[in-house]
Amino acid sequence: MLELHGVSKRFGETLAVNSVSFSCQRGELVGIIGRSGAGKSTLLRLLNRLSDPSEGRITWDGEDVSRLKGSALRKWRRRCAMIFQQFNLSPRLDVITNVLVGVVGERPLMSSLIKFFPAADRARAILELDALDMAGAALQRAVTLSGGQQQRVAIARAMLQEPDLILADEPVASLDPVNAEVVMEALQKICRERNVPVIVNLHSLDIARRYCTRVIAMAKGAVVFDGPPSALTPQVLDRVYGGRASAPEPFSVVEAA
Repeated sequence: MLELHGVSKRFGETLAVNSVSFSCQRGELVGIIGRSGAGKSTLLRLLNRLSDPSEGRITWDGEDVSRLKGSALRKWRRRCAMIFQQFNLSPRLDVITNVLVGVVGERPLMSSLIKFFPAADRARAILELDALDMAGAALQRAVTLSGGQQQRVAIARAMLQEPDLILADEPVASLDPVNAEVVMEALQKICRERNVPVIVNLHSLDIARRYCTRVIAMAKGAVVFDGPPSALTPQVLDRVYGGRASAPEPFSVVEAA
């Protein structure tokens, strides 16, 4: 179980994350919503320790991951897979090699540099791609894929790490509605079938309502709502978006001006 205990992050005089506390169980798909600048992305960077908290603790099954350093910290970052809005694939490499990047940290440096991966790793990569209906594109260059296909390759790469936790920073923000649905269904399936908690930053209220088991809303770095999507009332949304949110159309994007 992931637990945050009074976690804050300051950048100079700016309090980007303000005393955030919550827990996340295995099998939960948690959507984080809020206006731009609310602290959502900073929070994810704190969870995978790309950024260090100014105050508070982050624990996983009782282990204080906010204090990890060196090899222990690198191991945590592999256990805490990150999926980004822009996919972060190498466009000139084929799909299967992009997926195999997920195990680079566990293999000798030289074998990774010459792109030599054991047959067992390649088989695992194909299985992860197949689970996302992408095995047929294994030998295609990533640049030839659509945005939705590239995001599914990025998810396969993350799953090859065999993560304890998946973090996704606006993974559907650059996708059309159909591909957004495919990607969210993939994350939902992973969460349900593999019992891996998924925490995803979202701008679309409709997607949060349709796919998340729980929603956490942030405003000015603090948590102002934590509950089921059904409890996202107009009054709650006024607190989150400062009166700028209206009832969203399907897959509409609600952003700050």
